[in-house]
Amino acid sequence: MTLVPKGGAFEGNATDNPPLEGVIGYRFSSVNLLKEALSHRSYASESGNSVCNERLEFLGDSVLSTVVAHRLYQEYSQEDEGHLSKRKSRIVSRLSLARWAARINLGAYLYLGVGEEQSGGRARPSLLGNALEALIGAIYLDGGYASAEKFIHRLLEIGQESSEGEFDYKSELQEYAQKKSRMMPVYQVTKMVGPDHDKTFEVTVLIGETIRGYGHGKNKKAAEQNAAREALKLIKGEGSKKAH
Repeated sequence: MTLVPKGGAFEGNATDNPPLEGVIGYRFSSVNLLKEALSHRSYASESGNSVCNERLEFLGDSVLSTVVAHRLYQEYSQEDEGHLSKRKSRIVSRLSLARWAARINLGAYLYLGVGEEQSGGRARPSLLGNALEALIGAIYLDGGYASAEKFIHRLLEIGQESSEGEFDYKSELQEYAQKKSRMMPVYQVTKMVGPDHDKTFEVTVLIGETIRGYGHGKNKKAAEQNAAREALKLIKGEGSKKAH
């Protein structure tokens, strides 16, 4: 049984995915390190190979935290430790890592076992986030701190471009829900009004069985952000009342 990346991690081809090294802007001296970073434990188990990316994930997590902390320290010179910690936690959260991984289509390059492949592992946020940390660890070992720092800064810039300067209420609500109830917010489109070229969407957001917010917008994404913002206002208001 041959287990390989879906699109070809190293060479790529015209019909699938471009070479990953071109996508990430870094060329490895050790191809084995890159393969290790992309190898999920399910692949290691099914292929009889003991090497998977979990050790590199451990290393990459620390490198990422150091680079982000340094950048925040430089950019927010007037903020205290508490505010800096909150910023760092949001940036290096599982959700942020998964989003960065999705932006570079990292899931398509992973080595997965058959069961993990069939269960949708290439799109699983936790798996993507772990693989991205492993990739950072591999770049650090292969090219040193400066190379890893350059790659992480590029990820941070991608994140800023994707947010278009707007606060990500959905991310904050998801982090809150996972921390407090271990549940993911669920967004449902309840209404669409207007012609195709000028629709308005109405969305509700639920945590568990409870509707926590409503939102409207000219597209689904905007409506979901507004629903998340309303949910956060409600939740924080409840917390404030309890504190009194």
